Amino acid sequence: MNFQGQHRSPAEPVEPVQHDAEAGSKRKSRRSRYAWIGTAASIVLFAVSLGVLWKLVQSVSWAEVRSAIAAATAEQLGLAFLFVGVSYLFLTGYDALALRQLKIKVPYRITALASFTSYAVSFTLGFPLLTAGTIRYWIYARQGLSTAKIAALTVIAGFTFWLGMGVVLGLSLIIEAGQLAGLAFTSIRINQGVGLAALALVLGYLAWVSAKKRSITVKHWRLELPGASVSIGQMLVGIGDVCAAAAVLYVLLPQETTLGFTTFLAIYVLAAMLGIASNAPGGIGVFEATVLLALSSLPRNEVLTSLLLFRGCYYVVPFVTALAMLGLYEIVKRAGGARDPGPPEGTAGPSGRAWRDESESEPR
Repeated sequence: MNFQGQHRSPAEPVEPVQHDAEAGSKRKSRRSRYAWIGTAASIVLFAVSLGVLWKLVQSVSWAEVRSAIAAATAEQLGLAFLFVGVSYLFLTGYDALALRQLKIKVPYRITALASFTSYAVSFTLGFPLLTAGTIRYWIYARQGLSTAKIAALTVIAGFTFWLGMGVVLGLSLIIEAGQLAGLAFTSIRINQGVGLAALALVLGYLAWVSAKKRSITVKHWRLELPGASVSIGQMLVGIGDVCAAAAVLYVLLPQETTLGFTTFLAIYVLAAMLGIASNAPGGIGVFEATVLLALSSLPRNEVLTSLLLFRGCYYVVPFVTALAMLGLYEIVKRAGGARDPGPPEGTAGPSGRAWRDESESEPR
């Protein structure tokens, strides 16, 4: 994967540069004019979900919740933590595939540390571009990765997540269209149509990147997208991660649950996607409201308890573990007297200018 700056030739006439600058300024102005729409939609979604969640939990007493938590079996908790481990193991594959595409060799232990800690922290605190990006930079910069390459890695990881989500949502909506129609108050045809559309988007993307090398431009940087083989690998890793994460909550549901796992997958993915759209840390409030509505046929206090246990197992425990690992990593580095080999490419040097590969400094 190439992530290179777009540079202008010194001999390029002044006039075209001015026209390009004016066109870029207009595009930026249009984007900023409509940027508030996405923010407003996220705020509305979050507010509505909190209102729904508040109304749903009004009928639940904390005594019932405490009783349900006490009723959780050791087997349930053991299986939940097993699937937490499997999910975070798949998450390390996101970074591993990205590094492979970038043709960068980093020891797997470093990849696993950067991936686990960045996701565990960003899932809990939110603002993934800031939180996960900062942790990745902290760890990968010591391996010589430039800022641009770390940004490219983050973008590839995002593609991996959405490819997996798209496949799981599409298949579960098609396979369990009938049962989901009763839970979500939709029709079988609507569910099948949405499922087919999700799969069509994924297959269309795979066909698009298979035809020839594709690239996108982000903030004046050209990002070459992975080809078909890496994209299929991304898709499989994403599927494994989503299924394992859903299994954490599934095994914590009331024992009398008769809902099939495939049906539950569609509910989980929809709740997770709405949570992401809300921009709330970990989708909190939005995720819970969606699951409670979809599982309204089950005892509400027990479902709420399952959600609280899920938050503890999948978010809180990994978050605390990640902080401990980051602290230990820094202590070991300092105790070992590891010296900084110099600013990695792409970071600011003493003059404030960015360090770059020689190949990147040549005009394209």
